[in-house]
Amino acid sequence: MTATPNTRADSLPKSWDPHAVESDLYQGWVDAGYFTADPHSDKPPYSIVLPPPNVTGSLHMGHALDHTLMDALTRRKRMQGFEVLWLPGMDHAGIATQSVVEKQLAADGQTKEDLGRDEFVAKVWDWKRESGGTIGAQMRRLGDGVDWSRDRFTMDEGLSRAVRTIFKRLYDAGLIYQAERLVNWSPVLETAISDLEVKYEDVEGELVSFRYGSLSDDEPHLVVATTRVETMLGDTAIAVHPDDERYRHLVGHQLAHPFLDRGIVIVADEHVDPEFGTGAVKVTPAHDPNDFEIGMRHNLPMPTMMDTKGRIADTGTEFDGMDRFEARVAIREALAAQGRIVEEKRPYLHSVGHSERSGEPIEPRLSLQWWVRVESLAKASGDAVRNGATVIHPTSLEPRWFAWVDNMHDWCISRQLWWGHRIPIWHGPNGEKVCVGPDETPPAGWEQDPDVLDTWFSSALWPFSTMGWPDRTPELAKFYPTTVLVTGYDILFFWVARMMMFGTFVGDDAAITGDDAAEDGRPQVPFRNVFLHGLIRDEFGRKMSKSRGNGIDPLDWVEMFGADALRFTLARGASPGGDLSVGEDHARASRNFATKVFNATRFALMNGAALAELPDLDALTDADRWILGRLEQVQAEVDSAFEGYEFSRACESLYHFAWDEFCDWYVELAKVQIGAQDEAGKAHTTAVLATVLDSLLKLLHPVMPFVTETLWKALTDAESIVVAPWPQARGIVLDPTAAKRISDMQKLVTEIRRFRSDQGLGDRQKVPARLSGTEAADLTTQLSAVTALAWLTDADDGFTPTASIEVRLTDGTVLVELDTSGTVDVAAERRRLEKDLAAARKELAGTTAKLDNEAFLAKAPDAVVGKIRDRQRLASEEVERISARLAGFA
Repeated sequence: MTATPNTRADSLPKSWDPHAVESDLYQGWVDAGYFTADPHSDKPPYSIVLPPPNVTGSLHMGHALDHTLMDALTRRKRMQGFEVLWLPGMDHAGIATQSVVEKQLAADGQTKEDLGRDEFVAKVWDWKRESGGTIGAQMRRLGDGVDWSRDRFTMDEGLSRAVRTIFKRLYDAGLIYQAERLVNWSPVLETAISDLEVKYEDVEGELVSFRYGSLSDDEPHLVVATTRVETMLGDTAIAVHPDDERYRHLVGHQLAHPFLDRGIVIVADEHVDPEFGTGAVKVTPAHDPNDFEIGMRHNLPMPTMMDTKGRIADTGTEFDGMDRFEARVAIREALAAQGRIVEEKRPYLHSVGHSERSGEPIEPRLSLQWWVRVESLAKASGDAVRNGATVIHPTSLEPRWFAWVDNMHDWCISRQLWWGHRIPIWHGPNGEKVCVGPDETPPAGWEQDPDVLDTWFSSALWPFSTMGWPDRTPELAKFYPTTVLVTGYDILFFWVARMMMFGTFVGDDAAITGDDAAEDGRPQVPFRNVFLHGLIRDEFGRKMSKSRGNGIDPLDWVEMFGADALRFTLARGASPGGDLSVGEDHARASRNFATKVFNATRFALMNGAALAELPDLDALTDADRWILGRLEQVQAEVDSAFEGYEFSRACESLYHFAWDEFCDWYVELAKVQIGAQDEAGKAHTTAVLATVLDSLLKLLHPVMPFVTETLWKALTDAESIVVAPWPQARGIVLDPTAAKRISDMQKLVTEIRRFRSDQGLGDRQKVPARLSGTEAADLTTQLSAVTALAWLTDADDGFTPTASIEVRLTDGTVLVELDTSGTVDVAAERRRLEKDLAAARKELAGTTAKLDNEAFLAKAPDAVVGKIRDRQRLASEEVERISARLAGFA
C-alpha cells in the first residue's frame, strides 16, 4: 500500500474526540456481522458466555471490568482466526424484579394479591419488555462485541424448558427433595434467600444475660446471654460442654420456661465453648443455625415462634402479634420484672446478616423447602479441577475452590415468590407428588407447587441452556464446552460451583457429547478455564459502596474520557485474583494515552506513512532496527500475557512501549531522519513507522477498540481492524549493537536535558556545544539525533565553553562542553536554586527527625519506615546536587 503525505491524515480530525465516533463505529461493527458467530464454520471455536446481569440492574464498575476483559479476549481471538461466540443475556432476578413491580403497584395502592398470580406475572413481563433493556444499551456504550442475535433471558421459552428438564432428571435421580431445614428468611419479602443475598454489617445492639431456673443461687439455674432475647420463646434446651465440671450434675435435668409451659432440658454438646461467657448456651433450634445442629444431634423439639412477617406467633403468650423488635423490648422488660436479668450490655457491637434486596435483618427460620442433594455433584465439580478438565486461573485460588466443594451443604432452591421458574412438582389431593417434565402433562385436578426456583438454579444451566440444551444444536456441537468463564473471585462458590455441578451432571448427555465420549474419560465440563479477577476498589484501596459515597458509574467515565480510557484503566489494573484500585486520575491518564497514540499516528500519516514491504534490515538505521526489534519483543510479551490472563502485564507492556519508546523516542528520531534523509531513506523511515503502528494498533485493539479502529483504517484504508489478522512474529531479533547505541543516545540526551534544566535553560533554547569521545563510545551514528533532541548547535570557531558534563556510556565517556553565556539569568537562577535548597533541607530534616525517633520506629510498619528512608536519601542527594550548582556560581 502506498499513500501521499497528508492524504490519509486528512481523514482524521485534528484531535481525538471519542464521543464523535464511538456510537457509529459500534453500530457499524454490529451491522457488518463481525460479532455474529457461525456454528458451521471450519475455524477453531472460542466461546464465552456472559455472566448474566440482573434485568433490573445497570452496569457498575464490576460489570465494566468483567465486560472489558471478556471483550479483550474475544476480540483478540477473532483476529487470530477463531470462530468466536460471546453470548449475551440477562438474569430474571426473581427477588429484585418482583420487588420493583410490587413497588410500582404499591404506588397505585395495589398489591400483587389484588391482581392474582397470573395477572401479576403478566405485569412483570410487561415491565421487562418496557424497562428491562438498560444494560444492553450500556454494553453497546462500552463496545461489547457480543453476538446480539443470540441474546438470551433466563425466563425465555428455551431456558424454561431446560430448567424443567434438569429439575426432573435431578428429582428422578433422588438429588432433589423436600425437607424442613433452617434458611435465611426475609420477613419483608416473605421468602427464603440465598447466602449470596445476605450481607453482614456491624450494628449496635444489646447483649442480655438472663437466668433460667431458680432465682436463688443455691438452687438449679443457668445464666445465658443473647443478642436476640425474643428468640427465648423458641428455646427448648440449654447446652453446656460435656467436660464442664460446673454443670455436669445438671445435664439431663429441666428448668422451667419463664413464660411457657415448657421444660428447658440441659444437654451436653461439644459445640459449646466453656471459656466463653458463662459456658451455657440457650438453644433455639428453629431460629439459629448452630442451635439447629444441636437440636438435630439431641433430637430436640423445634417450635417456630415467629410467622413469615417476623411477628411473634403461636406461642400462647402476651407477646403474640408483636413485631420481633417490639417483642425484644417487651420480653426483656418482662424478664426484668421477674428479676431474671443478670446483665445488659448496650450498645453491643455485633455482626448481623441483612437482606441485600430489602435491607432488613434476616431471620434464621425453620421452613419446608426444596433442596438439591449436592454431595455427588460437588465431588464431580472438585474432581473436574483436580484432573485438569477445568483450570482455575490463578491456581492460587484452587484451595478455596476445594475447601468449598469438598464441604458443601445441600442447596435450598425454593423461593416463596411469584416471579421465576415455578417448581415443576404437582401435588395430589391425598398428599401425592409428581414431577412433570417439559413434554409431560400433569394429572388432572392436581395443583402445582406454589414456590419458584432460586434464580441461581436457572443461572447454573447458563453455559449449555443458552446454546439450546436439551436439544443437540449446532451451537452445542461447535462451542461447548465454553473456552473460559470470566468472573470475580467473590462468586466462585455461588455461581461457578453451581454451573460446574450441573455441567458435570449432564456431561454425558447425548445433546452435549454428540457421538463422542468425554475426552480421556474425564467428565464433560461447562468451561475449560475459569479466570477469576479481583474486586474494584477506589484509589485509596477502599471497597466501593453507596454508603461511603465512593462508587463510580462507569458510564460517567465514558462521558468524561471515552470508552477506550475506561477500558484501558480497568484492564491495566486487572491481574489474576488481585483487587484493583482506580480513580479519576487513572482514567485521565488513559485518555491521555489514547491521545498520545492518536497524535503519533497522525504525524506518521502526515509524513506519508503507509504499509509497505520492509527493506533489508541492513538498509535501516539503528533507530529503525531497534524499534522493530523491540516491537517483536513486545508482541511476544503481550501474547504471553493474554494467554495467561495477565491483562495488567499486557497493558503495561503496551503502554510503556507505545509511550516511552515509540512516541517519546522513535517518533522524535523519525522526525530527525525524515528531515535529513534522501527519498529512499524517508521511504524506509515511513515504512517502519507504518509497520510499527500497524502492529501496535492491533495489539491495543482488544482493550482500546475505538481509537485503534479509527487510526488503523486511516493507516491502511482497509475494512476494519476488528477482522484484521493478529500480528505475527517476523523473526526480527533485537540488534544488540543498535539497541546499545540507542540506549546510549537516550542516556546522553537525558543527561544533557537534565543539565539544561538545572541551568534554567528553556526546553527549546538552542545552545552551542562540542561533543568529545563519541567515536570511542561508538556514538557517531547518533550525533544528529543527540544534537536535535538535546537542542544543541554545532560549536563555531570562536566557541568558548562555560560549562561541561561527562556522561559515562557503555563503551566510553562523552564530554559535552556548552557555551551558556548570555542564556542564563544568574541572579534569578541563584534565587531559584536557593529556594529549592531550602525545601530539600526541610525535607531532609523532617525525615531525619522521624528516623531518629525510636518510638516511631518501634510502631511504624516496615514499609512506612522504608518509604521515609527513601525520602531521606533523595532529599540528601538533592541538597548535595543543589549545593554543588550554587557553588558553581561563586
